[in-house]
Amino acid sequence: MLHFAFFLKNYKNDKNREILQEIYDFNFRQLELSIREIGYGDQSINKKMKIYINLFHSMVSDIHFWDNMNKKEKVEKISFFLEDFQNIDDLVEYYEDFNNNLSKKNLNSFLKGVINS
Repeated sequence: MLHFAFFLKNYKNDKNREILQEIYDFNFRQLELSIREIGYGDQSINKKMKIYINLFHSMVSDIHFWDNMNKKEKVEKISFFLEDFQNIDDLVEYYEDFNNNLSKKNLNSFLKGVINS
C-alpha cells in the first residue's frame, strides 16, 4: 500500500484523475477478493476493508509532503506504518529512491501495454 500511495502522490492531477480512479478501484477490488478467498464473511470483509482504506488514506496524507521532509520526519512516517521493521533507515532510502524514480517517469510509461483501447 505504501508503493501505491507514492504512486498516487506522484501522478495525482486533473489530467490523470479518471485512470487513477480506475487503478484505485481495481486495487481495492483485488484486496477485497483476496480477503474473500481467505474465507472471511461479508461482515468481516466490510470491517477489514474499512481499516485498509483508512490506513491507505492515512499513508497518502502522511507522505503528501515527502519531498519537503527531512530524514528524521521520513523515518517517523515510515516507522508509523511499519512498526516492527528492523532496518528502517534502509527502507526510507528505498522509498526515497522509489519516489525519485516515479518522478522521472510519466504515468503512461506504467500503463503502456496494460490498458486495452
